[in-house]
Amino acid sequence: MITAETLRGIPIFAPLPDETLDELARAVEDIRLVPGEYFAHEGDERALFIVVEGGAELTKVINGEERVIGRRKPGQFFGEVPMTLSTPFPASGRAADGAEGARIIKLDVKVYYTLAAAVPSIPARVAGLARRYLDWLQEVASEQADTDVRVIGPRSDARTHEVTGFLVRNQIAFERTTLGERIAGERYPILEHGGARTVDPSLREVATAVGLDVVPAASDYDVVILGAGPAGLTAAVNGAAEGLRTVVIESVAPGGQAGTSTRIENYTGFPFGISGDDLASRALKQAKRLGAEIVVTRTVEAVVPGAEFSEIVLDGGDVLRAPVVIVATGVAWRSLPVPGIDRFRGSGVYYGAARSDASIAQGADVCIVGAGNSAGQAALFFARHARSVTMLVRGESLAASMSRYLIDQIAANDVVRVQTRSEIVGLHGGSSLEAIDVADRTTGATARKDAGVVFVMIGADAVTEWLPPDVARDVHGFILTGPDAAATAQWAIDRRPFALETSAPGVFAIGDVRSGSVKRVAACVGEGGMAVAFVHQYLALA
Repeated sequence: MITAETLRGIPIFAPLPDETLDELARAVEDIRLVPGEYFAHEGDERALFIVVEGGAELTKVINGEERVIGRRKPGQFFGEVPMTLSTPFPASGRAADGAEGARIIKLDVKVYYTLAAAVPSIPARVAGLARRYLDWLQEVASEQADTDVRVIGPRSDARTHEVTGFLVRNQIAFERTTLGERIAGERYPILEHGGARTVDPSLREVATAVGLDVVPAASDYDVVILGAGPAGLTAAVNGAAEGLRTVVIESVAPGGQAGTSTRIENYTGFPFGISGDDLASRALKQAKRLGAEIVVTRTVEAVVPGAEFSEIVLDGGDVLRAPVVIVATGVAWRSLPVPGIDRFRGSGVYYGAARSDASIAQGADVCIVGAGNSAGQAALFFARHARSVTMLVRGESLAASMSRYLIDQIAANDVVRVQTRSEIVGLHGGSSLEAIDVADRTTGATARKDAGVVFVMIGADAVTEWLPPDVARDVHGFILTGPDAAATAQWAIDRRPFALETSAPGVFAIGDVRSGSVKRVAACVGEGGMAVAFVHQYLALA
């Protein structure tokens, strides 16, 4: 426990009377940290930290890389900027590397302002330090991205959109050159990297060029995770943290369907919400830091369950072996059943809606097809960029499928218009979408509407046809687990399956692909953590 005597050894507190120091010692938090352990994260609520013993490092993610941007010795502060400006932390803080670790005291907002009222010289000193730190932080923030990756292509080109989205979701810094018009006979996108120039590259070629892993480092693992959505990444974080040799196989990029959500408001711990790509980015960094291997642009052609280990056959013929497989492949957006829609996919019609799509919506007339929370969040996000946003809803209202807080926000937004009992029945345009035909199911009339951008979010389906017959599924293709798996003809051993285990022993299913799962990010994250606990129990049976 911190004492008044210890506080008196800190220069800023040295002049304070004994009774003030006694009160302060009872109010502050006494935090002891091992080397590398964080006491504050970028974006956290404000507080004032003072180093008592050891040292601290300030870190910030710059151009996709965490860098040490400052150090603090005993008696020095961290948090002077948030306290002075009433803002969240602009950087993170952790105990410095070394044998000692660190001891740090924390003054929360209430304690700080109680002290400031009694001793006005303290906030004056903190404000002075904040001004100096802000000047330096401004220099750091003005650094240009250090990248030699460049993507060239027209704004409405489908392949350019696919490649740039892939780079964003894989946290690869790049420059984009948007062409006003397509050059006749030219193929896009053009990828420039390291002096090389590739025309219309596949995603695997892009991944290889920018240094992402496309080939597993080994053939034998403790656990192979199929899919890098919230469930799969959480399983990877927990598996790697507990010493399991873990690899994640992802067909495109980390994040899954949640990674294309503009904002997730109901995920615990983020009082102001978090975008899907931000959440995926944090989980990906965490999984990699703990030692999980992430392999992208690879698809699984077959899973062959076995008594001791399963074989996972990847496209191209690579075969992995592991005693445990976790299927976290999620779901695929349901296609809008309109003739000719595939011609405009990526050049006017998009499935899901990520923050990186803001440039597509800039100044455009946007239509959003769907009435769920994802559609509502997308409408509010694009209202900040588009000329108009129209939500096309087949039902009578939003109330049956959308949370009340979103309905209220949409009603209060002048840019967003909700058109019920309506659906798209036709699409028009040349190289990109220009207009849509909208049918009014109340009157039977069809009207043409100018629309260059349509985001489709009308539900999703499980894509599980590639799984072996050993893995039982329900009538909709979702994977049966636990008691449901035990009731199938495929389950043929004496013990009961674990709660997330499929009808093939040693093969688990988590997240949206699992039958009966709650289709929410928080539920997927929970199942990702639970799965690894069951994995340990399963391995203990061997």
